[in-house]
Amino acid sequence: MKVRARAEAFGAWVRLDDPPTLVAVDRALAGRLGVVGGDAWGPSPPAPRPLEAHVAVTQRCPVACTGCYQDATPDGGAPSLAELEARLDALAADGVFVVALGGGEPLSRGDLPAVARAARERGLVPVMTTSGLGLTEARAKELTEFAQINVSFDGERDAYRAVRGVDGAEHAIRAMRALAAAGVPFGVNVVLTRRTFDALEATARRARELGAVEVQLLRFKPAGRGVGLVYADARLTQAQVTEVPSLLERLVKTSGLRVRIDCSLVPFLSGRFDAAALEAAGVLGCEAGRWLASVDVDGRRGPCSFYRGDAPTDTSARWSSHPARLPAPCDTCPVATVCRGGCRVVAAHEGDDGAPDPECPRVVAWRARG
Repeated sequence: MKVRARAEAFGAWVRLDDPPTLVAVDRALAGRLGVVGGDAWGPSPPAPRPLEAHVAVTQRCPVACTGCYQDATPDGGAPSLAELEARLDALAADGVFVVALGGGEPLSRGDLPAVARAARERGLVPVMTTSGLGLTEARAKELTEFAQINVSFDGERDAYRAVRGVDGAEHAIRAMRALAAAGVPFGVNVVLTRRTFDALEATARRARELGAVEVQLLRFKPAGRGVGLVYADARLTQAQVTEVPSLLERLVKTSGLRVRIDCSLVPFLSGRFDAAALEAAGVLGCEAGRWLASVDVDGRRGPCSFYRGDAPTDTSARWSSHPARLPAPCDTCPVATVCRGGCRVVAAHEGDDGAPDPECPRVVAWRARG
């Protein structure tokens, strides 16, 4: 079994290759595993460093989805393999464990298997998100270096078109069948919008029938082409927001899939769960620039692949883990230490990236009271 570890103030993060698992251990166990604590175990430990980095390997994509957060185009740019290898070198040196390759459409790169091998050679675990466009069984067999591939699948026919403006559902389904035939573990990414919300359970069932092992739910975010009226028309209604906890519970009980949510959905859970329950389930709120980083197609580092503009390295740095120091109404929220104020991208879209998430039910109710 291969073990890779990184010292932290609490002990260490340890990645086991068999099974592929990342776990947090205390200092005693870390020491028995041969971890040297160094500055991390000193009186003034350094700030958290990213565990995962989202790496854009291209800005090319053959379709023009209406809400594309990267504003990808058919003639978008792409770094060379050598440039990507240099970026992977830097991420490995920084102690990153997982690199999530995205785009644009990653499959537009003919050297994608080489990118995945380069990540493995540096001790990084490669995963990928794809629309599935152009993924044949022959191509799928070349992608066995990936620990997992997630296919964007917002439902069939009208549900998919409602999110992306194009009907790519059949491409996604063919891609999932190809991955299943090649033995490559895969899941699905589902963007939650007001039009996909009601079909989510059926979408998860269909994904499981096709061989998916996971469903990851993504909040629609105001980035790239998904701003302004596009965002206003796509985001969940407040009635749907209040149903998110119940929907998640049903998916966990009935879908037969691992259920994951992106960090921006955590504010919607405050009415049902407390911080201890979320921490026990491994749920994290906004970790932009802390446990998460991004590298764009030009090699620029950022705190989050959705964040644009001049952002601090840690966009959630202003959000203390101590509830008493948080602004109202977060100071009395039972999930404040996990949520960390909600999505900075959504807050920035409303005018202040340091403000509480404006779509959080608690924030909405507090503001309504004046």
